[in-house]
Amino acid sequence: MLTTNKIMQKLIICSLMLIFACAAVQGQTTQPTWWFGASGAANFNFYTGTTQRLNNSLIAPTAFHKGHGVKPYGSLLAEYRPGRIWGAILNVGYDGLGAKYDNVVAPCNCPATLKTDLNYVSVEPSLRLGFKSTDLYFFAGPSVAFNIGKAFHYTQLKQTNTNADLSAVKNTMFSGQVGVGYDIPISSANSITKVSLSPFISYHPYFGQDPRSIESLSLTTVRVGIALKFGKGHKALVKEVVLVPIVAAHDVTFTVIAPKEVPLKRQVSETLPLLNAVFFDEGSTEIPGRYVLLTNDQASGFKEEQLENEQTKSTTGRSAGQLNVYHNVLNILGDRMRSNPGATISLEGSSAKGPEDARDIAGSIKKYLVTVFGIDGSRIVISGSNKAHPSSEQPGGTKDLAMLHAEDRRVDIESSSPELLVEVGGGMMKPVKIVAIQVDPLDSHVVFKVDSAKELVKSWSIDATDEKGTVQHYGPFTSDQESVPGAVILGENPTGDYKIVLTADMNNGSTVKKESTVHLVRQDNTIEKGYRYSIVFDFDKAKSITEYNKFLTDIVSPLITDGATIIIHGHTDIIGDNGHNQKLSEDRAKETQKVIEHALANSGRSNVKFETFGFGSDKDHSQFENNLPEERFYNRTVIIDIVPVNKLAI
Repeated sequence: MLTTNKIMQKLIICSLMLIFACAAVQGQTTQPTWWFGASGAANFNFYTGTTQRLNNSLIAPTAFHKGHGVKPYGSLLAEYRPGRIWGAILNVGYDGLGAKYDNVVAPCNCPATLKTDLNYVSVEPSLRLGFKSTDLYFFAGPSVAFNIGKAFHYTQLKQTNTNADLSAVKNTMFSGQVGVGYDIPISSANSITKVSLSPFISYHPYFGQDPRSIESLSLTTVRVGIALKFGKGHKALVKEVVLVPIVAAHDVTFTVIAPKEVPLKRQVSETLPLLNAVFFDEGSTEIPGRYVLLTNDQASGFKEEQLENEQTKSTTGRSAGQLNVYHNVLNILGDRMRSNPGATISLEGSSAKGPEDARDIAGSIKKYLVTVFGIDGSRIVISGSNKAHPSSEQPGGTKDLAMLHAEDRRVDIESSSPELLVEVGGGMMKPVKIVAIQVDPLDSHVVFKVDSAKELVKSWSIDATDEKGTVQHYGPFTSDQESVPGAVILGENPTGDYKIVLTADMNNGSTVKKESTVHLVRQDNTIEKGYRYSIVFDFDKAKSITEYNKFLTDIVSPLITDGATIIIHGHTDIIGDNGHNQKLSEDRAKETQKVIEHALANSGRSNVKFETFGFGSDKDHSQFENNLPEERFYNRTVIIDIVPVNKLAI
């Protein structure tokens, strides 16, 4: 025999299949603003809880617990639809909520049965949500039910049957309902009077549906029915339609963005997020050799500040120095715990081999902190599971599983001590501040934009010609945006005027050429100063930017002065489709810009320029390699460069 839950599941699934099957048959009609009609339905009632005292004169010797039944529902309805999206519905109707309870056996070994006829007048206002392209709609709202019938029928072997009214029945029940329906037009498209048949299903949860003021009887209802609706429309004004032949686009918009001056280097105070994870090699429970492990003597003199020294950066904006800081994560952790004796941590290992192997890899980190940094073992709790949280491996995923699996064999460092972790998103460890030198920073690049290149263009290239007629060729490209460092175009020249020619091979076989000019000036050897912040995302996520709202609002935005240029660039790792990664990086960067813009607006600052880019998994702009799990984690990033003085001009 099916349980109550299984009956409800099958009922809901079958009803939804019917409604969505109707959704395949769509017709055109002009919807009136007001609709009126009636509905009929079957209430599938499911009772749980306990009832035994039926009225003041009858207490059943054995309590009844579960019941179910099918009772009628009928209503008069009014529906307000000012448009296809939002609207409202009001149903006033007869609501049958009776049921037959599972038979019980009295102590005298006498079978007993109970049936109830609880009937109500219900009032159900609902908010209606429709769609522009389909007649499917959803509705939800409160439900108020007024009792008009409370009869019951009780039988017990060797005892006279009892037909009476339940006692302690509430006069009013307050609950809610949510449902889905589909409007099927059955009137002519030319008729002013519109008629619609609307099958629907609604769910009425047990919240508030406890019909008696005694005991614990509780009701859940699934209603399946159909409504007949009438409305009066208006004759549509018919305009003459002129057919215009479609001409394929043969043009593109070409934009060149060049810096006023080409900065060669910039000293940056960088706040580097510190991943709170240590990744382990397959088949080994030892801390991998790429992590910096100290001797006891070395650890006694180690200070986190030693890692903040100035570093030289590559043209991509990062260097091995930043990764070296991360590979000191255990030493940083040991130094922080040593400096803060009250701080505690938990080490959660994850391994596909099981919790025991996961505990072993977590234990190797605990052993290092205890034996090398002298941390009291009672301050470190270890645990293990066979799945990382969050996991890089997604349900149903089939691509790049080896790399994703390597990312899930790790130990996550967690703590409630603010000296160790800071809320900059994702439970990251407190960042490390680094003084670094950027070579050819992004705002020194000449940026070329070709709108809709991905849709219209096979490939495009750039020729930059100086006053002497020397031509530099760049490309071919296929994305909407590319950049070349201004220092590369200038070479050894202090200044230069260049004619920029775009050549685009279109998908329709034609070739388009566009021209522009740029004037470049090499900045003197004075090194500018700026700020850099990074945020790191979970695998394939863009919306986790909300976790960084407080960090971007309270830490990053106050450093932005009037006239500053904010350069935001998003990146991904190499896992997945290039097109998807490109969009993901753009979404990450744009969401970051929105948060900063909102914070600046609230503080009354608006004279700020944004340059926002998405580079996807492009290796030429990638922050790190993609060979190690930690490199891929750091490549899932948005980097924010704050340049105090505006150096860009279009």
